[in-house]
Amino acid sequence: MLPNVSWSRDEYAALGVPFSRRGKLLDEHLEIWAKLWGPSPVSHESEYYTFQDVYFEPKAYRPDGPRLCFGGAGMHDAMARRIVRYGHAFNPLGKVTPEEMQTLKAAMAAVGRDIADLEMICGTRAVFPDDDSCADLAQALEPIPEQLAQGFTTFCVKPSQFTDDPNGVGAFCREVMRRVESLTA
Repeated sequence: MLPNVSWSRDEYAALGVPFSRRGKLLDEHLEIWAKLWGPSPVSHESEYYTFQDVYFEPKAYRPDGPRLCFGGAGMHDAMARRIVRYGHAFNPLGKVTPEEMQTLKAAMAAVGRDIADLEMICGTRAVFPDDDSCADLAQALEPIPEQLAQGFTTFCVKPSQFTDDPNGVGAFCREVMRRVESLTA
């Protein structure tokens, strides 16, 4: 599960939700989910949501709920706080700087968690040359050796960014693996 705020003001406007409150709303959603995944009944009272004696059943397979993956552009205080408190995985948007990794490591250590507790997921960053062309795969894969050195172990590649041929996705995936192996050899 990837609970994050969006950058798109239009999405919030369409729902009638103030864009400036999106972080506070996400924080409250996370707090409520954590309560609901625990023992029932659950009560909650806040500025945004109030309910009493709610039973949330059946419970998730894992006693602490579904795995939560956090990511986005940049490592800001709110993201670090959410990862430390609720996170099982970290999936940033684009490259992560050494300073951002240090911020996350320090935040995890401050509460007795190790960054090794997180699944480290990185995605490729597609750069499209124009509105009608696919992105260059080689360019998108270039950061992988550096990301491996930072501790990332899982990589997401969206085939639709690099090929328009739905019948060629299998061959595309084999090509990704071949290129990644050559980058990391």
